[in-house]
Order: sequence, then structure tokens, then C-alpha cells
Amino acid sequence: MRWVVLGAGAVGGVVGGHLHLAGRATTLVARGAHLDAIRGGGLRLDTGDGMHRIVAPATDTAAGVEWTDDTVVLLAVKSHQAAAALDDLAAHAPPGTPVVCATNGVATEVEALRRFAATYAVCVMLPSTHLEPGLVVAKCHPVPGILDVGRIPGGTDRRTAAIAADLRAAGFESVERDDVMAWKRRKLLMNVGNGVDASFAPGTAADELAELARLEGERVLAAAGLTVTTAEDDRQRRGDLLSRREGLAPAGGSTWQSLRRGTGDTEVDYLAGEVVLLGRLHGVPTPACEAVVAATRRLTLAGGEPRSLPAADVLATLR
Repeated sequence: MRWVVLGAGAVGGVVGGHLHLAGRATTLVARGAHLDAIRGGGLRLDTGDGMHRIVAPATDTAAGVEWTDDTVVLLAVKSHQAAAALDDLAAHAPPGTPVVCATNGVATEVEALRRFAATYAVCVMLPSTHLEPGLVVAKCHPVPGILDVGRIPGGTDRRTAAIAADLRAAGFESVERDDVMAWKRRKLLMNVGNGVDASFAPGTAADELAELARLEGERVLAAAGLTVTTAEDDRQRRGDLLSRREGLAPAGGSTWQSLRRGTGDTEVDYLAGEVVLLGRLHGVPTPACEAVVAATRRLTLAGGEPRSLPAADVLATLR
């Protein structure tokens, strides 16, 4: 297969870089200064076995891709950017193109399925960082990440087998999942804390707020009757596969990285905000998640310093 990585940031850049190193034809889609840096000197992929320079075709739109019948798209943009990216893709890619959603949250797959019948999902367990143009960092070694894949709305097929095989050839752990969205919902429960990590000063109050948000997520998913992989199954899948590299500069999760780069937006509406939406649909109160979403929005729009808000103030209001 030929790969198009739509969104060559922290996750997409690490996956696309490893696919390229494994000999898979890979095109990177990026934007702005990041794209300029990739075009100027290649994508720098910082891994546990050294710095690699990925010299691959790069473009800012699906119009610049040389489409073939064996092209597969890895959609790795932030969830709030997915609709625009998919519209661009639908305008230029053949309608039968398989789209593999390697995104946080659980909303992107439906957006992709509206436009492409061949839609797949990946449960992404891939600690990575993208803070400067042209550079992505894989934070684990020797296995950079776990990328389990399944078909949408469910099951597996010949493509899931081929996708998983390519990802394994690139150094990732990857198996096929009949109900990949159950795994992604478990990951969502971890990601509802991203807004806390990004916006609030670390400490016991922030930990308590993140736990309250997670518990709300558990309740709304149960109320919605949605399948969720157990926390124990998730722990067993991760096991000791993801070993963090020593000596890396400290960095937060994807939402923290958006704030640190000053992008002016985050995907919080599709993480803690997804819990808020499901709560409103099913009559389950979600005050902690609402507070996290509101605080992260305000901090983002104001261009505030990451991890600068006092979580104790929010807890006092909730109580």
C-alpha cells in the first residue's frame, strides 16, 4: 500500500516517519511553518535509536497527492480539524479510498464514514511530541507505540490485516480489533484529563479534578449503552510494551502541546467535551467536564500560560 498521512504532527509524523523508514511509500500532509520545514530539510524524527531525516513528498492539501488505487489515508489531525480535512480529502481523493482514523476522541470516525465507505479506526497509544516546526519526537523505545485497528462500524477485513501488517513492519505493535471503538472509548476516558493537564497547575487538586472528569465519562458511556474495554484489558494490552525514553525534555499531552505552540485552538471539545455532549443527550450531569472545557477554552483564546490555573477554585465551585 501507499500511505498518505493527513496531519503529520506528533502522532502522524511519528507514524509516517516510521512507515517511510520501513520502505512504505509515504506522503506527508502538513501546513504552515511545519510544512515549510519538511519541504526544506525533511521531517526530523527523533527516536530512541537516533535522529532520522525523513525526505518524503509533502503537501498542504489532498490536491497535491498523487492518488493511486492502492493509496490508504492515515487521518492524524486533531479531532476539531477533522471535518475540514475530510472535506478537502473528499474533493480530491478517489471515493473508494480507505481512511484510517488515528485520532483522539470518538467522533472522527462518523465524520469520515459520511464521506468514505471504507473507514477504519486506530486506537492510538503513542506518546509523542511536536513543539517546533519540522520536528516530531517518539517518546517510547524500542516500540514507539501501539496502534490497534478495526473497521467502522465494526469487524475486520483484508484491509485491517494489511494495515496492521504495515504498522508492525514499521516497528509498532498492532493487532486487528472487531470492536475497535470499545478500545477508543477506553482511551477517551484517559483523554478527558487532557484539558486538566493542559490548563491547571499540577497537584492534588488537579488530580482530583481529572478523576472527577473520568468518573463522569464512565457514567455517560454506561448511560449511552456504549461498549467500553475494561481498564484491566487496557492495562494488559499496554503491559510493559511502551518504555519511556530517558533524558527527554518534559512535555505534556496533545492539548498541552497545542497551548504551548499557541495554535489558538485545541481538541478539548472532542475529549472532555464529548463527555459533556453525551451527558446532555442522556440526562447525566457532567459539571467537572464542563468546567474543564470552559477553562481550557478561555485559556486558549487568551493565549494563556499552560498549567497556570488553580484547580482548587474549580473544585470549590463543584462542591
